[in-house]
Amino acid sequence: MDFYGFYTGQEFEAYKYLGAHPAKAGTAFRTFAPKASKISVIGDFSQWQELEMKRIYDGNFWEAVIPEAQPGMRYKFRIYRADGTFLDHCDPYGFSAELRPGTASVIAAPCHVFGDRKWMRGRRDSSQRPVNIYELHFGSWRKKGDGETDWYSYGELGPILIPWLKENGYNYVELMPLGEYPHDGSWGYQATGFFAPTSRYGTPEQLQEFVDLCHQNGIGVLLDFVPVHFAVNDYALWNYDGTALYEYPSQDVGRNQWGSCNFMHSRGEVRSFLQSAAFYWLSEYHFDGLRMDAVNNLIYWQGQPDRGVCQPGVRFLQNMNAGLKKRIPDAMLIAEDSSAFPGVTRPADQDGLGFDYKWDMGWMNDTLNYFRTEPSRRPDHSGLLTFSMAYFYNERYLLPFSHDESVHGKATILQKMWGDYEGKFPQARALYLYMAAHPGKKLNFMGNEFGQLREWDETREQDWNLLSYPKHSSFLLFMRELNKLYLCQPAFYEEDYGDGGFLWVRPSGGPECVFAFERRSQKQRLLFCFCFGDKAPEPVSLNLEAEENSRLALLLDTEWQRFGGSHPETRLEIPMKKGRVLLSPAPFSGQCYLIC
Repeated sequence: MDFYGFYTGQEFEAYKYLGAHPAKAGTAFRTFAPKASKISVIGDFSQWQELEMKRIYDGNFWEAVIPEAQPGMRYKFRIYRADGTFLDHCDPYGFSAELRPGTASVIAAPCHVFGDRKWMRGRRDSSQRPVNIYELHFGSWRKKGDGETDWYSYGELGPILIPWLKENGYNYVELMPLGEYPHDGSWGYQATGFFAPTSRYGTPEQLQEFVDLCHQNGIGVLLDFVPVHFAVNDYALWNYDGTALYEYPSQDVGRNQWGSCNFMHSRGEVRSFLQSAAFYWLSEYHFDGLRMDAVNNLIYWQGQPDRGVCQPGVRFLQNMNAGLKKRIPDAMLIAEDSSAFPGVTRPADQDGLGFDYKWDMGWMNDTLNYFRTEPSRRPDHSGLLTFSMAYFYNERYLLPFSHDESVHGKATILQKMWGDYEGKFPQARALYLYMAAHPGKKLNFMGNEFGQLREWDETREQDWNLLSYPKHSSFLLFMRELNKLYLCQPAFYEEDYGDGGFLWVRPSGGPECVFAFERRSQKQRLLFCFCFGDKAPEPVSLNLEAEENSRLALLLDTEWQRFGGSHPETRLEIPMKKGRVLLSPAPFSGQCYLIC
């Protein structure tokens, strides 16, 4: 390890030195704890009796080589403070952990031999490619039974999940955080193990096998990564060496709105720790990218713009993202950021933060607020749909309907639609066509694809029984065909971030709430027409740039009967006269036309 780089926050591979590693004479344990007065290793190999570690290098690092220590054995570091008291800690760089409520680290050396060479060689910049992400909580998509721990393992879920993703038109899956965590209800966002896949679902090798299997089936895998904060549990990072080693000593900036400890990003050792964890998941597990949580809290002190820009957090993001891109250029780095801070997706060497994509939280909130609104009032709120394109080209945006929109009393996406049960489905179909047609990559949370009505609960699987109801099975069919249309029609995605990829045709909506726009690629033009009102409008005349003999070919109508609508399926073609076309959209509907 580059010790100078470690101290100055430039190290990305600290995990290859720190932690528990195979040695010629057993296992070598190393940890960084400058203020500790004494450290011992305890574990299964010593019947949990202390085996003393020695100070090495500059005295801030500790090491012990133990012949009896073998893979699969549990261990902890007993760290003595200056006053002689001690606490037993799990290994900050531990590669595996025991199942909660146990808190020990487990000796592991993930060694799966990947068979995804073709996929890895084919990875490249995705800005001009389709990105349709299925966000997943590993323990509650499906369960083996009703018990608290009836989870599918990493190895078991893959063969069930992958066919579902392929059948329903998703080419990426995003996994909510998998670093070890103590409380199921935190969903992994309050971590104690930044290098250890949670043991809830199996071993590190099984997670590697899961990613490998996804790749061999054409599915990219993204991971939620939490570089902002960590769990307060005293056996983990909190006061690791008897002092605030990873966190701020001041409570004013040391604790956040979630009640957890903020990382002190001004410390080089902390930056090296987090950068190494990010690189670890990308390199050792072949994850295709990281979605970084709560970036707003790195940009501003405590996530509050009125407290000012947090320069240590900004510099950390710039250095980490630049370093990851240098080492793995095709990794996808995604920011969950609700701020208006400029340059989030601009390269770090151009004074940006260096992300590839930023969640468009403004689009998400405005769009859902529009669909919550009573139809008679929607004409006064058309700006909720049109405003996104006023700022869209400032960043490279990704459109998210994530887990956050299906919890804490917010209601699921389908439930958010105005009106009664019957009336929610046509609006949701029109919503999702609008989402697919809008520039930007896509993310949808599990269960949304078949119209989940109950808010997400991490202890229960999705309500798969809903598929026995025609409304929900028809909605799934619609989502499936929409997703596959998105994947195969280049105008949906090739010019997401190019000035010529989007063109308003009818942006005002009018009293009938009728909107129309084009999406363009180099060789294709698509027209989308929507009626978001509840009454049939008069025929709408649209002017398009088109040749004399041009026509519109209908590719998808949200109101086709097999989707639960009222229109018989037809692949009609509509001629245009001098670029003018007359359309009659139905209430709560959307259509996608190919301009021929």
